[in-house]
Amino acid sequence: MNTPRHIAFIGNSSPRRCGIATFTSDLQQAVAASSELPVTAIVAMTDNHQVYAYPNSVTLQIQDGEIAEYISAAEMLNKARYDMVCLQHEFGIFGGESGAYILELLSRLTMPIVTTLHTVLANPSASQRDVLNRIVDVSAMVVVMAEKGRTLLRDVYNVPDSKIEIIAHGIPDFAYVPPDAAKTTLGFAGKQVILTFGLLNPNKGIEVMIEAMPEILRSAPNAVYVVLGATHPHLVRQQGEKYRERLQARAQALGIAHAVVFLDQFVNLDTLVQFISMCDVYATPYLNEAQMTSGTLAYSYGLGKAVVSTPYWHASELLADGKGVLVPFNDAGALSREIGNLLTDDIRRDAMRTQAYADSRTMTWARSAERYLSVFSKAQRAQSRAALLHKSLAMPARSARAVPALQLTHFHDLCDETGLFQHAVHCVPNRWHGFCVDDNARALLLASELNILGEQRFSDALTSRFAAFIQHAWIPESRRFHNFLSYDRRWLDDTGSEDSHGRALWALGHCARFDSNVSRRTWAFDLFGLALPALSKMGSPRAWAFTLLGLEPLLQNGGAAQRQTWRATQRSLADQLMHRLQETETPAWRWFESGLAYDNARLSQALIVTGKQLSNDDMVHAGLRTLRWLMQAQTASVGYFQPVGSDGFADVRMRPRAFDQQPLEATAAIAACMCAAQVDDSQFWNAEAARAFAWFVGSNALATPLVDLETGACHDGLHRDRVNENQGGESAVSYLLALAALRRAARSTEFAEKPRASWTTSQATANAAHVNE
Repeated sequence: MNTPRHIAFIGNSSPRRCGIATFTSDLQQAVAASSELPVTAIVAMTDNHQVYAYPNSVTLQIQDGEIAEYISAAEMLNKARYDMVCLQHEFGIFGGESGAYILELLSRLTMPIVTTLHTVLANPSASQRDVLNRIVDVSAMVVVMAEKGRTLLRDVYNVPDSKIEIIAHGIPDFAYVPPDAAKTTLGFAGKQVILTFGLLNPNKGIEVMIEAMPEILRSAPNAVYVVLGATHPHLVRQQGEKYRERLQARAQALGIAHAVVFLDQFVNLDTLVQFISMCDVYATPYLNEAQMTSGTLAYSYGLGKAVVSTPYWHASELLADGKGVLVPFNDAGALSREIGNLLTDDIRRDAMRTQAYADSRTMTWARSAERYLSVFSKAQRAQSRAALLHKSLAMPARSARAVPALQLTHFHDLCDETGLFQHAVHCVPNRWHGFCVDDNARALLLASELNILGEQRFSDALTSRFAAFIQHAWIPESRRFHNFLSYDRRWLDDTGSEDSHGRALWALGHCARFDSNVSRRTWAFDLFGLALPALSKMGSPRAWAFTLLGLEPLLQNGGAAQRQTWRATQRSLADQLMHRLQETETPAWRWFESGLAYDNARLSQALIVTGKQLSNDDMVHAGLRTLRWLMQAQTASVGYFQPVGSDGFADVRMRPRAFDQQPLEATAAIAACMCAAQVDDSQFWNAEAARAFAWFVGSNALATPLVDLETGACHDGLHRDRVNENQGGESAVSYLLALAALRRAARSTEFAEKPRASWTTSQATANAAHVNE
């Protein structure tokens, strides 16, 4: 098994007093002691600027409310070249709304992440759902400790089963011993001991156990209820020891104070094991079913104790089939009855203890460490598969034969005498949704790209069909385009969107420069000139970017008068993009808008190609800077391309949601990286383009291809748990545009033989601080 050699665990750490701290420390020690002997460390979350005497295993700590420390921690972990990060997640231990600050760390890591989810909520708030989804998105694998966790992740959060592992809560490996010796040592000789341990707080249901004690004492007069544990630090800060005092007062009022012992201690492992060993019955009368895991339950069960518990999720699974006793929530009568029966039935109690000990041998920390190391290896293999796929798809030195061939069968199936259909049901064109300018403009772009490529081209009749669709969409009175056309050829809008107008201009610009038909080039040239002035009243950054991408080839052509007018428009649109960037860009958010939407990379691409044409270094640098940031934001923790999903378009200055992923985003990223390779480090940008293309063929969150290489069909998107089975027009043309760009770059002699120096060699000193903030 190829396991990671350097592993960092992020979570709370002993001696902080909480279950996550104990778990993180125990897991780190167990993994470090495994036969693989990896080098391990803990990144400890520190609360409220407390000071803890952390052990040497803690190499870094983060103040939970200081967002800058999360970012610094990510940088340090990356520089230290850890092979794996294992996050222990609980909403309450990280800063920000619903613990969102941890995303600032995770999103910057370059190694695989395996996350243990200590809580999975069935009814999360909007922010809790968002944070958990984002954590799952950046994690190569997630671990839960009960089958209920897997069910909730699948049904509530749409996490695929392939990403989920169940590893039971670890337990210390101690011998099975009868309770008498420990009772004598701890001063409880001759007593029948009921035990509850853990940090004291109102969710534990101690009140219910106290209410049950009078009836228990009637059947077992020597019984004593031992409550072992310090009050939870958060509760102490809020109200001191008032909760413990209320419990003690209630026991006094019931006349059973002599049979209820409160031990206000946070004990070490050896002492804890002694206390568990002495008990006859362990009780967990918790009040809330939404408890995914309980370390106290796991430890007691693992030491061979008869357990009586309320049916919270962890207990329901662990104690099923008679391995323990389950009683209703907040039911003192049921607690007293079941515990009393066990205390007076030695044979049943001992049989339950023996079964619990035997059943729990698979839960020891050593076995848990083996399971975690196996999951770590699985996460690494996923990363290695992605890297190999990226390498196999990397641009070949002299030929396009190493990338897939262009297959147009499905694309042709999606066309009729009107144009390219918007949607399909599976592979069958869906006439109900008709057509749009957006998709037919993309199809005309593809026709131009195929002319440049010099491989299989569209027939003249098919290209003419796409041009005719755009011409038919033209509205002379408003100098705008329609967008949506029904199957019976009725326009469904008065005027199309600004973005669809920009996309039509983009297609017209390329058609006017690259179409094989002279007459059609003239048509495109003229219509472009008629439609361009409308941009002066548009505020969409994408409309500007699409138009700039259409202007770039046209400004290599055309008469002097037109060239002068169009050059002014080009400068104006590019300046507007630059102004948008200046308004919103920060060191952590290098983007043109306060959120990410669709076709994002086209904004960067527009500045790169325009800046190159205008010899404007600032524009080129802005395009490269934003594209680097965007590609990093669209990289999963294991290295594959993970485009911003349509479910995250409204997000503001946060890591984008990863689903539903659209082919359009991969295509935009590829095209932008190809342009970046013309002015900057070609090796880096070519690798980025190859990584984005690999998303189409299976290097993605589900390790599932979206394309049929034999027909050119492409699925409409990637959901959390499946691909979208429909294969519509936008997806097909997006894939073909991406593939055509890749093949054109691969065929280029300049690409193959003349790697470019980094664009940053000019103005390097002036821009270094800004680019690397």
